[in-house]
Amino acid sequence: MKEFVEYIVKNLVDHPDAVHIKEVGGTNTLIIELSVEKSDIGKIIGKKGKTINAIRTLLMSVASRNGLRVNLEIIEEDEQPLEDVQPS
Repeated sequence: MKEFVEYIVKNLVDHPDAVHIKEVGGTNTLIIELSVEKSDIGKIIGKKGKTINAIRTLLMSVASRNGLRVNLEIIEEDEQPLEDVQPS
């Protein structure tokens, strides 16, 4: 699954070397965390989320053939864990 997402995403972005994918697996559910260059996030999401939804649909199709559930999440590099966020 990781290679499948990597192939799709690297062909969509301007900085393919900045694409990082991490799989977090459970028993029947697989979470794929996707990290790209900040300037490429819009290309992955697409207008009204159409591109990311299409990628998720393809992933669900492949995963269902293997008896898995999959969830694709986009992770921003500068995100801080909730406990570290200071109130403004």
